[in-house]
Amino acid sequence: MAVHPLNRESKPMSEAERKVRIDLAAAYRLVADFGMDDGIYTHISARVPGTQDQFLINPFGMLFKDITASSLVKIDIDGNTLEETPYEVNPAGFIIHSAVHSARHDAACVLHTHTVAGVAVSSLENGLEPCNQWALQFYHRVAYHEFEGLALDPAEKERLVADLGSSKQILILRNHGLLTLGRTVSEAFIHMKNLDRACRVQMAIQASGRPVHEVPAEICERTARQYEEWDSAQSSSVEQQYSREWNSLLKRIEPAASSSFRD
Repeated sequence: MAVHPLNRESKPMSEAERKVRIDLAAAYRLVADFGMDDGIYTHISARVPGTQDQFLINPFGMLFKDITASSLVKIDIDGNTLEETPYEVNPAGFIIHSAVHSARHDAACVLHTHTVAGVAVSSLENGLEPCNQWALQFYHRVAYHEFEGLALDPAEKERLVADLGSSKQILILRNHGLLTLGRTVSEAFIHMKNLDRACRVQMAIQASGRPVHEVPAEICERTARQYEEWDSAQSSSVEQQYSREWNSLLKRIEPAASSSFRD
């Protein structure tokens, strides 16, 4: 699907949008820093504050390590760019992210990766298994969507959001990769960091060829609830729940960056 620019004057940017742009640019650079990028492919999007039909996404062709707040492209759910930009948007990114943002208004951020471990686990019949502490965070909290080819067919959007459901924040795209949702950019990123780590540990365990020590189902569920209760206990504000870890992660990309993600 082509994404067509609208020739109209941009409105002044709100402080809320400016903050989301900075957080989203940081998330792109952190994905690169953690080795979870795939060249110029995969995507992270964030809803424009105060809207339900507008979101920010990466300029197609720019490496994640180079993305800045000002280079992000603002588009609507119909694929129109809402501000003048020299950049295009990856059509597959538009299909996946517009589908989720249209259906899940609770998702302020949607993050998609093709990590080696994530694609490997997505290709296993049993998918993500409760075989390590990171994986237990997502116990019975993962949805799956069958592979239908490259995400270029608008008709797939309906099936994707049906598989995701109304409450899950984790979607494993079969034979494809991982998708996380967040009420904030930081939540979506931290979910992805932990999810990819769970996948890497699972593949390491399976590569050993040794029997897996199983965790009882009641302990799996207890651990998942502990994660949820810990997150909620950090602050009554969604924006503050992941702030301690998020602020520490930002220090990974501040000193060495040739250009600031805040630009």
